[in-house]
Amino acid sequence: MHLAYPAVLAALLFCTGLYGVLARRNAILVLMSVELMLNAVNLNLVAFDVWLRDTLHAGQALTLFTIAIAAAEIGIGLAIVLMVYRNRGTSDVDRLRDTAEGHEPGPDATGDNAADTTSTARPEVAA
Repeated sequence: MHLAYPAVLAALLFCTGLYGVLARRNAILVLMSVELMLNAVNLNLVAFDVWLRDTLHAGQALTLFTIAIAAAEIGIGLAIVLMVYRNRGTSDVDRLRDTAEGHEPGPDATGDNAADTTSTARPEVAA
């Protein structure tokens, strides 16, 4: 088997995953796209391992390590997405940019913040 076939397939998978990361707004779809990119890397690792006829099978060992890291990443990522969805009611990435609890908007259009006397900022608690 030629090396070009799995390399082209891996490039297509990686480009599809990259498009998904850049174009999707749903956090779960972004995580799935990251998984596609990792699987493309795994395919390249195994293909080059077979092509080079490595006696230690380093490409396959790195693939197993990458699969383990990806499983941990998706577990933590899904847990974070579920907690954000429970707290915010959405998993839209554009709406989640500001995740601070007590976020206050900046100064008004004139740049004068002296007229605002009803500040809702929490006071600092000394430990």
